[in-house]
Amino acid sequence: MATATKEQTILLIDEDLDFLDWATKHLEAKDLQILRCDNSENAVKIADQTDLDLVISDIQIQPFDGLELLSRIRSKNSNAVVVLTAGFPTTSQIIEATRRGARDVLRKESLPFELRPVVEAALQSSEQRKQAQDSIPSLPATDDPVKMIGISRPLQDVFKIVGRVSQTDAPVLITGESGTGKELVARAVHEYNPRRQGDLVAINCGAIPENLLESELFGHEKGAFTGAVARRTGRFEQCDGGTLFLDEIGDMPASVQVKLLRILQEGTFSRVGSNETLSSDVRIVAATNKDLAVEVSQGNFREDLYYRLNVVEINLPPLRDRPEDIPLLAEFFLQRLARKQGMARMRLSGEAVETLQKHHWPGNVRELENTVARACALSTSDLLLPEDMPFARSPFSRNEKLNSAFDVILSLVPHPDESLLPWFRAEFCRRVFEQSDSDLKECARRLGVTQPELRDILGTE
Repeated sequence: MATATKEQTILLIDEDLDFLDWATKHLEAKDLQILRCDNSENAVKIADQTDLDLVISDIQIQPFDGLELLSRIRSKNSNAVVVLTAGFPTTSQIIEATRRGARDVLRKESLPFELRPVVEAALQSSEQRKQAQDSIPSLPATDDPVKMIGISRPLQDVFKIVGRVSQTDAPVLITGESGTGKELVARAVHEYNPRRQGDLVAINCGAIPENLLESELFGHEKGAFTGAVARRTGRFEQCDGGTLFLDEIGDMPASVQVKLLRILQEGTFSRVGSNETLSSDVRIVAATNKDLAVEVSQGNFREDLYYRLNVVEINLPPLRDRPEDIPLLAEFFLQRLARKQGMARMRLSGEAVETLQKHHWPGNVRELENTVARACALSTSDLLLPEDMPFARSPFSRNEKLNSAFDVILSLVPHPDESLLPWFRAEFCRRVFEQSDSDLKECARRLGVTQPELRDILGTE
């Protein structure tokens, strides 16, 4: 079994001495020291006196069980890597073990196939965490009302446009892919404008049914339609003197576009079911992830309304075009998570930052925030490594042997179609299965997977 050049130490804990003999021989490797123990009390003493890279313990160990042992070890070393084993772990044991920070919980009958791959991955992770330097970009202390974070040239250009347009009441159209932070820009336009004394009211035009959107924006009179039991004040009246942010403006129905055009042209409108003409001093900021020029050419959006809205356009660049902003954004999300959950701040290794910067980010900043949150939720250490990033994990994340072999083959394909990767993996496993004389057990051994996992990959019973 391959390990790091520097000697690493494993502690095996089990009352079954035959199992300890088997596991020791099964894991035996150069530069790997294997310690053994048959009770949890002595195991804690060894853990206190020895720099352990990995602890593997039976859940039913005595005098206190593996769950308590896990807690005691990790209370002294929050980054300790612990794997628990059981004849047939219960659902509650698996959940409780992972809650307390176990890296994995393995069934003993699967250990002949799973133990080596799991141990190799755990030792590699332990070594990476020892060697990794955490990356802590500096976030300047600021009282800015809007948390727009970035040092990239494209985002700095956005800040400059916001600064200029904030001094006027011209309508603003914010464009960009979903998740790039269009609402933050809208808030910045409002907060740095004299209208900040008024309200900023946001409404998602694509989230409200057509028959309700007009009432939501302009209000309605009692009895105007079924269910209108009282007069309702619309958003334009509510934010008089302030800013109205119309998100997903490209999804606004044509019937509402007409009334919006009127208020942009004349500053007047009427409630649904009323002939009374009202006026409102509102600054319009709209946003869309659609190309409104294309929508106009296809007849889905009014051309005259498009030009009324697009007095000043602010285009937000996608996150993949500004990778230098990713470390700062990730650090911001880590700090915010720590404050919200009342926990110590997680750290990003330099390698993890590089992994984040190489990702394509189809979901942009929103995807980055979710990625950081998920990594923090699932990590068993306070230092995040590349393997903690959800998109860095393959469906066979525990099967390092399979991944390594597949990666070698995949490296020969210049630009693989990601949608075909599951098929490639399955086909690769089928070829190994054929070369193993259709022996499922032998094929699973060669690939470093369990037989049930291999059946799932091959689609066999």
